[in-house]
Amino acid sequence: MSYFENFNVDIFWDDSEYAKKEYISKPPTNEVINKIENDLGYKLPESYIWLMKKHNGGTPINNCFPTNTPTSWANDHIAITGIYGVGYEKSSSLGGNFGSRFWIEEWEYPDIGVAICDCPSAGHHMVFLDYRECGPNGEPSVVFIDQENDYKITFLANNFESFIKGLINEEVYEQEFDDYEIESIEISEDLLKLLKDEE
Repeated sequence: MSYFENFNVDIFWDDSEYAKKEYISKPPTNEVINKIENDLGYKLPESYIWLMKKHNGGTPINNCFPTNTPTSWANDHIAITGIYGVGYEKSSSLGGNFGSRFWIEEWEYPDIGVAICDCPSAGHHMVFLDYRECGPNGEPSVVFIDQENDYKITFLANNFESFIKGLINEEVYEQEFDDYEIESIEISEDLLKLLKDEE
């Protein structure tokens, strides 16, 4: 089975010095994959393994994912910092110092699966593979867990590949914010005019 058809993974990653230091490892061997899966207790999605064999962890250029419900991050989207690689070497990898088990055991995130993305909130939000419905050997969905909102779980995508393909650039939301600011200024000027007319 092939993955990520009609999707250019070569322009997906932002290989900054930070990403190289914190996230990116050499492609995982089958032995490392098996060890990680045994340690975490879950079978990783084939699409995840496929992508990590091409580029093992890192920071994506498109780092936002739209949501239908508000979170403590934003009203209409979430943001990620990086995607965890399969390995133990880097701090931000599945088996690293800040890997999946760290967030469950130290930060008390719900034990529903595997933490695969950290977020700009420095631990207060995480993206997980959610195995609650499919079981440890099934195809997990992808969810956002909001630690600041009593660990509220927000559904993002049916599977890992859909999540990756659905990421969009943060500039989309920055433009919306700029438009909102302009609109707010215009409204404020209108209100000032009305107030002056009433004087």
